[in-house]
Amino acid sequence: MLAYLVVLGGSLGLSLILTPVSIRLSRRLGIVAKPGGRRQHKGLVPKLGGLVVLGGFVGGALLSLAVRGWLPPPPEGPDPKEMGRFVAVLVGAALIGLFGLVDDWRELGSRPQYLAQVIVTVVAIAGQVFIERVGNPFTGGITVFPWPMIWSLTLLWLMGMMNTVNFLDGLDGLAAGVGAIVSIVLVVHMLRVGQYGPALLPAALLGTLLGLLPFNFFPARIHMGSGAVTLGFLIGTLSLVAGARVATVTLVMGIPIVDVAWQILYRWRHGRSMNEGDRGHLHYRLQDLGLAQSRVVLGYWFFCALLGALTFVVSSRLYKALAIVALGVTVLLVLGWLSRRAEKRRLEPGQNTDLADPSDDGTRNTH
Repeated sequence: MLAYLVVLGGSLGLSLILTPVSIRLSRRLGIVAKPGGRRQHKGLVPKLGGLVVLGGFVGGALLSLAVRGWLPPPPEGPDPKEMGRFVAVLVGAALIGLFGLVDDWRELGSRPQYLAQVIVTVVAIAGQVFIERVGNPFTGGITVFPWPMIWSLTLLWLMGMMNTVNFLDGLDGLAAGVGAIVSIVLVVHMLRVGQYGPALLPAALLGTLLGLLPFNFFPARIHMGSGAVTLGFLIGTLSLVAGARVATVTLVMGIPIVDVAWQILYRWRHGRSMNEGDRGHLHYRLQDLGLAQSRVVLGYWFFCALLGALTFVVSSRLYKALAIVALGVTVLLVLGWLSRRAEKRRLEPGQNTDLADPSDDGTRNTH
């Protein structure tokens, strides 16, 4: 337990140091988020939170190397691939994090960003971080995929998670808080199955996000910026390092995942680009209903934490699959109702609840 506290405290302390530094650096360089379009914050807000996410996690991960000797031996013996996965996660996070900082500075287009996501996915796969097999919820058996499926599924999972968290980062503290909840769930799951060494990584991520949250929660003094994509990469890869906990993370992240799927379908049906920013996401629509930003964020945190707790109670793969389906249907119904309501309001004179911002690339953070 001491090792996890050291890593958690180390990454937390580093994050608390890096955040004020990032705020000052962001203002000095002019890397700030301006209000307008779907962005409803006031004034110029620094957006170099990606430096905090990257620096805090990398620092905590490196610190974990010094305390690994304090851990008990894993029940199934040492994993010869563990260090390779550690390096892959660290290198991939560094690459996407550094690229994101350049994007925060130069505001690159969507194509370079997607290319960067493909590259870090290849890095992850090269380090044995991939989806190789899944449990069949109906038969209880294990399905092992051939290599073409491994590449396709891993690419879909990691790019999907990076963009899901990026789109989730639309309200102050939303993505950071959800990421912290996912980190807690991963730490507990890893410890339950005896993955004592790998559990240090989500502990490092948890400390990083806890240090950022006091500055990122409403009213935010710093936005996460490209750090949302880095956070998505870390959630995606750590879920695979944790013994392919795809179903677990899918359940905890179910609301934002369904929201992104809905947005893809909605924009396609209306002939709009997926990279066009608007206020169509669930968290924006709830805010447009009149709910306070902090209440929307706390509501997200509550339901994600509730679903995370459900993963500890429900051990059956079938019940988890049914829970995911039920959650998906519920969120889709809510989104459908909110979309119809917004369409009716848009037809009224002087009403515009979409607030599309064509000048803003949807692949960047959604503040």
